[in-house]
Amino acid sequence: MSEFKTVHRPTPDAYGARRWPLTTRAPIWQTSAAIHALALAGCVLAPGAWPWWLSGVAANHLVLSAAGLWPRSALLGPNWSRLPECPENARAVALTIDDGPDPQVTPRVLDLLDRHAVKATFFCIGTQARRYPALTREIVARGHALENHTETHRHTFSLMGVRSLTAEISAGQRTITDLTGVRPVFFRAPAGLRNPLLEPVLRQLDLRLASWTRRGFDTREPRAEVVSQRLLAGLRGRDILLLHDGHAALTVDRTPVVLDVLPTLIAAVQGQGLHFVTLRDARGI
Repeated sequence: MSEFKTVHRPTPDAYGARRWPLTTRAPIWQTSAAIHALALAGCVLAPGAWPWWLSGVAANHLVLSAAGLWPRSALLGPNWSRLPECPENARAVALTIDDGPDPQVTPRVLDLLDRHAVKATFFCIGTQARRYPALTREIVARGHALENHTETHRHTFSLMGVRSLTAEISAGQRTITDLTGVRPVFFRAPAGLRNPLLEPVLRQLDLRLASWTRRGFDTREPRAEVVSQRLLAGLRGRDILLLHDGHAALTVDRTPVVLDVLPTLIAAVQGQGLHFVTLRDARGI
């Protein structure tokens, strides 16, 4: 394991400064509002048909819930499942690494990325960042982006209400900003699962939701070749790839699988004439 370097606290961003333009609500919200208004009017004008009006509202809620359970969906609002479409991003790929920092894995990931001159985006859990503050600062000191992956990474995140969502995400913002001096501008939900209440919270906190183009399922799959194949099949410019330094599966020789995947992945990406960028460095934001 590498020795931690002496790092200097980065110049803080303007805390709370708005980075993303306010956007209009996704069309699904206008459709949902129209369905509810129509159902209300129908119950007044044709009360005998109330089961039909109720069924329409229930179907609408099912669609909204399904959209939240599809990590790459943009039906509930803006969601980066690929980098923005522009000439500068045409040959760019973003490597994102979730669930750390982990003192047994993250330093080795950082060393490996250094050897290949690759910059990544780390979505860190607030409680992990507070547990390992020097390692958290080292991620930023080595030139990587560090973003918000909630404070506690609760499995019930997608079931939370507005107040709980705000508290969980705000706590992650404060933790990372206080430790590194750099305010997160991207957010990723645990397992990518969310509910229709998340987008207004992100708008309020000036965060942009980011999911992925493809993932390797490296928290469950111990075979590096299988994880690599999942990430590389159909690879093209503007892809966002997902791996984990926290909760990483172990190979048969007890090595975190991410460490065996990264050299193959980096060589394949660069072999196709593509290059890595962080989400913050992607053009078009």
